[in-house]
Amino acid sequence: MDPISLAAILVGGVLLASMVSVEFGISVALIELALGVALGNIFSLNPNESWLVFIAGFASVVLTFLAGAEVDPDYFRERFTASVTIGVASFAGPFAVATLVALGPLGWSTKASLIVGTALSTTSLAVVYAVLVETGLNTVRIGKLIMSACFVTDMCTVIALSVIFIKPTIWFPVFLVVSVAVIVLLPKLAPWFFGRYGDRVIEPEIKLVFAILLALMVLGKAANSQAVLPAFVLGLVMSRHYQRHREEQRRLRIVAFAFLTPFFFVRGGMNVSLAAVFANLGILAVLVAAKMVPKLGLIFPLARRHAPKNATFLTLLMSTGLTFGTISALYGLSAHIIDRTQFSLLVTVVVLSAIVPTAIAQRWFSPRGAAEHLLPPDPTEILIGESS
Repeated sequence: MDPISLAAILVGGVLLASMVSVEFGISVALIELALGVALGNIFSLNPNESWLVFIAGFASVVLTFLAGAEVDPDYFRERFTASVTIGVASFAGPFAVATLVALGPLGWSTKASLIVGTALSTTSLAVVYAVLVETGLNTVRIGKLIMSACFVTDMCTVIALSVIFIKPTIWFPVFLVVSVAVIVLLPKLAPWFFGRYGDRVIEPEIKLVFAILLALMVLGKAANSQAVLPAFVLGLVMSRHYQRHREEQRRLRIVAFAFLTPFFFVRGGMNVSLAAVFANLGILAVLVAAKMVPKLGLIFPLARRHAPKNATFLTLLMSTGLTFGTISALYGLSAHIIDRTQFSLLVTVVVLSAIVPTAIAQRWFSPRGAAEHLLPPDPTEILIGESS
């Protein structure tokens, strides 16, 4: 299929997904994921068209930047212990269990098992951020706690993937230096640049952010690394700027949600091979359990302590996966560590974990009056956060 026809079909489907989202009150990200599964399997649309791969990849970096901008640094310090304990538990439990299950009962190789552990340890910043923004929970305390914990989980996942598998090239020091420089300098440059060139219909401030993120993607690819981690930290250090300039953040969010993110979610669903999944339903069930059981079992007691009235909602959203899970699985496939059947099974688990827990959380456990539902901060947490 030619690129224009594929784009027309996807955009038409995305429009329909938006209408369904409004009519039924379901997160559009979930509908776009399901749409991708249907289009990829019923019509055999190719998820690896070069333009689609680029837009989806750029969308994941933009989403990660926006998610970082939603993390309140002061709140993260205030709730340091809660964020770190929930985030580390969310990573460590599935990583250990999934790796051992793949290595033992499934009989996969050591490297393939580690890919499984890494892919299933994630929490999807993209899905969580989309849901919180759509429901308005990104501005209240429970939403801020979830975003802070997501940051910790995915930080652990990226570190694990980098340390265990990725072999940096000679470009890695350049990537690292440029990432640190951008993270340090952009918050200082932004007030002058946005004051001088911002608030215009041509949107120079959005173009500046996009140029920086694309540069990080170029260097990340050259270094055999990923731009999503520095993008998230960059969003984090820019969060105070966006707190003072909400209109700039709103316009950037509009561009992302109107054009970029739908392709990311749709392509995520298109990567699922239902034929491979149906031929290995037993293995799929084992992998789903390896991700969800430790996630639910370890996060819920911590959520009961730190956010008792919204513990189930927090637990379910922290059990989602998509961005880093797909990245980890794609790395395993590209490096010939896992085969296409194993890849399809992993991506299916990741996509299911993006759809099912989120749908349940939104349908039955969405907070009401969420700003009042979080316990007051523990003084010991504030001390720990201030000393870190």
